[in-house]
Amino acid sequence: MTDEDTAMKSEKALDFLKRRGMNADTFEPDELSEHMLKEMRYGLANFTRTVPMIPTYLRAEGTIEDGASAIVIDAGGTNFRTAVVTFKNGGYEVTDMKKKGMPGVGRSASWQEFISFVVDDLMPIIDRSDDIGFCFSYAADSTPDRDAIAHPLTKEVVLTEIEGKPVGASVLEELKRRGVTGKRITVLNDTPAVLLGTGALIDRTQYDSIIGMVSGTGMNACCIVPDRDILKLGLDGDNGMIINLEAATFSDVPRGEMDEILDRESTIPGNSRLEKMTAGVYLGELVRITLNTAADDGELSEGSAEEIRALRKIDSAVIDAWASGEKLDSVTDNADDAAFVQTVCLEIFRRAALGDCACLLAILKLTGKGVDKPVLICAEGSLVQKGRHLRPALEALLHEYAEAGMGRKIKFVVSEETTLPGSAAAALFNK
Repeated sequence: MTDEDTAMKSEKALDFLKRRGMNADTFEPDELSEHMLKEMRYGLANFTRTVPMIPTYLRAEGTIEDGASAIVIDAGGTNFRTAVVTFKNGGYEVTDMKKKGMPGVGRSASWQEFISFVVDDLMPIIDRSDDIGFCFSYAADSTPDRDAIAHPLTKEVVLTEIEGKPVGASVLEELKRRGVTGKRITVLNDTPAVLLGTGALIDRTQYDSIIGMVSGTGMNACCIVPDRDILKLGLDGDNGMIINLEAATFSDVPRGEMDEILDRESTIPGNSRLEKMTAGVYLGELVRITLNTAADDGELSEGSAEEIRALRKIDSAVIDAWASGEKLDSVTDNADDAAFVQTVCLEIFRRAALGDCACLLAILKLTGKGVDKPVLICAEGSLVQKGRHLRPALEALLHEYAEAGMGRKIKFVVSEETTLPGSAAAALFNK
């Protein structure tokens, strides 16, 4: 098939997506960022909104004594880890790493079962430090004592009796029940952990500010805001506090027919609209629903339609391969349909990148940073670390809209495993 033929068949897929409201061009980053900016400003002044702008009560400034250690817990979208992080010689060392699957995946678990699971893994390393950093990668309200009050989960992990539970205090209570006292615990979201994990190791004088971003199983961002701008706390001064946007919950986004189907079938319908269009945990299912609809519409051959309908759950790694033109013969029986599937995947990834870009543009507008010195954007997560399509699309969009369009200086870096040192830094910076 020639390039012209591929382009023609791709146009067929784009026409289908447009009719169903699923084409990437429904997202216009600058316009969408203005809507997000309005919600972000409201979130700084009020405690309820679709972009909560959660104060973390954490600072990104300070120094960590050489040789200082912290115990870290990382409850992520699919994995659970514990380790000890020691800062030395301008870097850090991770030891005693233990990794398991998260409770509540596949079958539900109670909150107490989860806390007991956490403490079981802490006990062998509990004497290594009095400081514990707990990266809790789910929606929660941070408290001034650096704890967090849990919300119902939205990433297909099911923990019952979770709402309103204090994450850190629950761990300390279970430790006390087992005879362990004298520990300090700092709870933070994975996105501030990404910011802190990078910020603890760089020369901050080279940058105007830092933005943390997660683009993997879930989607979120965080930034640093002066205390005086966090109106709902009634603080004064220019000291910067890390604000966890919980950007995934933003809901004022254009939605297509398949978005509505996925939302109805999700654990919490109506919640986390932006995340359901941008996060890896949802993109595979979104493509599956879209291709099934295309099959029902007669857009694909009978052979390809039969293969598509036989699909069960697929993840973002599968559609990343399809978007690269790989393994398409496993779901199609002809070149035309292969081009159709590839184009659908590419368009879904591009739409996700547009949503991520709009979020970052809104942060730049909110903070006013990046005029004289660059803003460091630290991104982590499977879509930007392992995926082949979202990261280059996002970087190109940031160049077009942030650098060329807004005149802002940025440096976009993809980090790896920063949640562990970030959690340790949170505990040691904020004693």
